[in-house]
Order: sequence, then structure tokens, then C-alpha cells
Amino acid sequence: MSSALNTQPMHSSKNSGAISGAKLLVQCLEKQGVTRIFGIPGAKIDTVFNELLDSQIELILCRHEQNAAFMAAAHGRLTGEPGVVLVTSGPGVSNLATGLLTATTEGDPIVAIGGNVARSMKLKESHQSTNNIKLLEAATKFCVEVPQAKNIPEIIDNAFRIAKKSRRGATFISFPQDIGHELTDTPAHEPLRKLQFGHAPLDLIQEVANKISQAHLPILLLGQEASRPENTQAIRTLLHKTKLPVIGTYQAAGAISHDLLECFVGRVGLFKNQPGDLLIDQADLIISIGFNPTEYDPELWNPLAQKKIIAIDYQMADIRTCYAPSIELLGNIENTLKHLSDFLFSSPLKQISLIQKLQSDHDNFHLSHSPNTIHPLEFIRHLRTSISDQTQYQTIVTCDIGSHYMWMARYFYTFEPHHLLFSNGQQTLGVALPWAISASLCQPHKKIISISGDGGFLFSSMELETAVRYQRPLIHFVWVDGTYNMVKEQQLMKYHRESGVALGKIDLVNYAKSFGAMGEKLTHAKQIPELLKKYENHLGPVLVEVPINYQDNPVLFQSLHTEQGG
Repeated sequence: MSSALNTQPMHSSKNSGAISGAKLLVQCLEKQGVTRIFGIPGAKIDTVFNELLDSQIELILCRHEQNAAFMAAAHGRLTGEPGVVLVTSGPGVSNLATGLLTATTEGDPIVAIGGNVARSMKLKESHQSTNNIKLLEAATKFCVEVPQAKNIPEIIDNAFRIAKKSRRGATFISFPQDIGHELTDTPAHEPLRKLQFGHAPLDLIQEVANKISQAHLPILLLGQEASRPENTQAIRTLLHKTKLPVIGTYQAAGAISHDLLECFVGRVGLFKNQPGDLLIDQADLIISIGFNPTEYDPELWNPLAQKKIIAIDYQMADIRTCYAPSIELLGNIENTLKHLSDFLFSSPLKQISLIQKLQSDHDNFHLSHSPNTIHPLEFIRHLRTSISDQTQYQTIVTCDIGSHYMWMARYFYTFEPHHLLFSNGQQTLGVALPWAISASLCQPHKKIISISGDGGFLFSSMELETAVRYQRPLIHFVWVDGTYNMVKEQQLMKYHRESGVALGKIDLVNYAKSFGAMGEKLTHAKQIPELLKKYENHLGPVLVEVPINYQDNPVLFQSLHTEQGG
């Protein structure tokens, strides 16, 4: 195979229309509308980095390939267009795996490009030689290695189309070193028109409307695709007409507007311990919208497989015993919801006393106090009241994984989609800071706040230097307790002892300053508004240490069903 490829005729440099594979690749990316690439260079991919100098594409040079993939994923989630990540061969490619797996699981479109050895060295042991395709097949929707420079346009077209096709996710292109130099006269393609899907069949939509009208307690379960802005608007229109009780997964955060809060019973996911879980238990019909079972295992919320489920989605469900919809409305979610709303009669909120009882959970939490620490709810309440919901002052909040993410998911409400970001499919540590950097780049008019624990923070803290170098105005809070607390809490619940969760102390204020960032330490949650005001116009990251009081975590983690007899 290798020798056969080497015998292919090369275009002569005398052919004025011939360009290198590297230049063609960059031209194809420009045709796709790419304006920013996240990456780290290396010898096997340096032809492409060299061509970027002559393009209009901005390079964001990162400190680790995994974080570059996280940044590309946030770009994809926030804009709907694939984020692009570019890395070198060997460990450069292997370091992408976690970021690409997270993106594919959680529906974030990415096109990743990684270098490889020259085609003539592919079947030999060589420096940084890796079977890129086999390595990343499980983490992506589409994996391909460029066989010849002339194939680049069609490969790029397919990679972008597949990354954006629902459910969205990561695609990967392996780019052998010699392809960058190979000449071709194949032009870059104009991208095809955006994929268009029609609504679900009208007779099925009518049938679903009838079932909703006849149900005693129908509820909406909003999933990750509900947070697409166009779908969010259609959901709100439906709810204004027909007041249905609503719950959402973590990735559906922001789909419910402030004026529809009377319908909203909160978020569900991970553990069966939220007020929304009690609503699921009472419901006789669940209408899932854009729901991905990886967001919340149906085996937890429908263990006896007795719930009647209707799914509204772009694609058919993967059937499992506990998630087998009786009707699927497949197609364009926005248009399907518009037609469903037309078939439904205006009606008040059903079971309003039950809804109000479940909603009251957010106001009835007794706070434990500990000297020199801040309770999670105190932090959340002061942060929430410090953030404006006015369009021109909106704030994007990115959350890492840990106990803070459980508190935020339950108690921190936002009212616009993609303004509170979670990793709930893979629960990947370290996403918050890279996501915040990317958010500040693609939505520079908005304020950016990120939150992590002291465990997850060091998974990506080297990107503080990236934020300093690109003068990214963001504030990153670190909840400090000296443990991998979320793991610790589960260990104590199961085994009544802890294992491998204790961490050492870090001076986060001086750590921040060593990168050229600003460092602060909170002593009380009341300082949050003042701190946000102080750094309102600061160009660069601010790292804030928050000594956290996790005494009430056992209450947060325990099953409300057991406690309340559900």
C-alpha cells in the first residue's frame, strides 16, 4: 500500500494552478466559514500551521491538546458551528481523545485534525507513528485519514456535515505529513446548503396532542437538543399556550424563561434525588424533547419500564427496556413543536398544588454554618443576584465536575439557553476554564464566569496562561475543600469510609499571580457583587479561591424519594 501510494504521479510545480495539500486544507476550512482554530503545533503538522499565517483564520495556541478540544467543543455548543482543533501526531492526537469523547457524548460539534507520519512510513515503526483512526474511532462520529491531497475537499465537507448532523459530535481527520507538501489542482468546495428536515407527520402530531389532552399529568422532559435557541423558542410558545409541567436535564439549562417558572420543577440528572424526579414518579405521560439517555439513565427514572413515553427528536431512539417511546415525532424539532402547539387547546397548569409543593424545595434548605467557610447556597444566591438577565449584560457560566456542579445544577437558574454549561454525558473534569476561554472568544460582548473544585481545576489550570496571553476577561471561582469531594461523598454513602480522595493545599492567589493573572480569596459570599464590579472591565483572567463549607452535602446527595416515600 505504501509503495503504491508513492508511485502516484505528483503535480509539477510548473502547473500554476497546483497548490500544496496544506494550503488546500486551509482554503477548505475558510470555505466552511472557520475563523478560529485551537491547537498546538508539531513537526508532522507544521505545513498547515505555516499556511495559517497567510489566512484570515485566528490561531489560539493552547497549553494542552485536551484543553484545545474542550475549547473547540464550547465553540460548537455556543455557536452551533463546529469548533476546529489542530494538533500534531502521536501524543498530540492521543491527547485529544478525552475532549472528543466528551463532545460526541454531549452533542458538541467538533472537527479535529491531527498529523501523522508520512504515508511511506505508515507500516513501519517510526517516531510518533500511531494508528490515529483506530485510536479515535470510539470517541468520534467519523474518522478518516487523507489518502491523497486531491481528496481533502470532500473529506472536509463530510467531516463538517457529520459533525453538525444530529446528534452532533466530533469528527477526526488524520493528515499524513507528506500530504501537506503534495501538490494538487483540486479546488476547495463551496459548502453545501444547511441540512433541512421537515416536521413529523401531522397525523402522529395530532395523536400526540390527543394523548396529552387526555393524560392526568403529562410532563415535558427537556434534553440537550431543547437548548438549541430555535427549539427553546418553540417550547416557550407551546408552554405559553398550554401550561405543562416541565423538567430539564443539565444540558437543557436556560430553556425555560423567567415568565414560565410556574411550570418548571427543576433539573434532573445523575442521581435520582431531585424534585423533578418526584414529578416523574407522579406523571402518567412523559414527552421527551431532544433527550439523550446519556444525560440521565432511564434505568434510574423509569426502572420498572412502566412510564408512557413520547419522544420528539431529530433521530429515532436507541431502544432499551426502560426507554421505549410508544410514539416518536421525528424531524425538525422546532417545526414539530409549532404544529403540536396548533393542535393543543389553551389550558391552565395541571396539578398546580403538586408543582408548587415540589418547587418549594428551593426555598426550604436549612444551612449549616462553619467558621471561615462559605456555604454553597450562600455563594449561589449572591452570584445569582449579581448577574443581570438583561440581554446586553448577560453572563455565561461554565461549570466543572464535582460537588459544586450538583449544587449549581439544582439551585442556579438561568433563563437563556447555553448560558449555564455542564458536562453531564461524560462528567469530564477540567472543562470549565477552557470552556470559559472559548466562550469569551466567540461571545466577547458577554460576561464570563467559570467554576471548579480544587480537584478539577488543576486538570486544566495551565490554560490560565492562555487566558492571560489572549487577555480573556473572565472570573474563575475555585471551591476549595482539599478533596475530590463528589467521589468522597459517594464513598461515604456506600462504604462509610473514604479512599484516595485527599488532596494537598495550593496557594491559589499566588498561583494565579505566577501566570500573570489576578488572584483573590473570598471570606464571605457577600463579597461576590463587589468582586464582580471590581473586575468588570479587567482584561485578563481573575482566579478566586472560595473556602467552601460542604457540611450539607449528605443532604444534597441523599435520595429524596426515600426521604419522602416516593
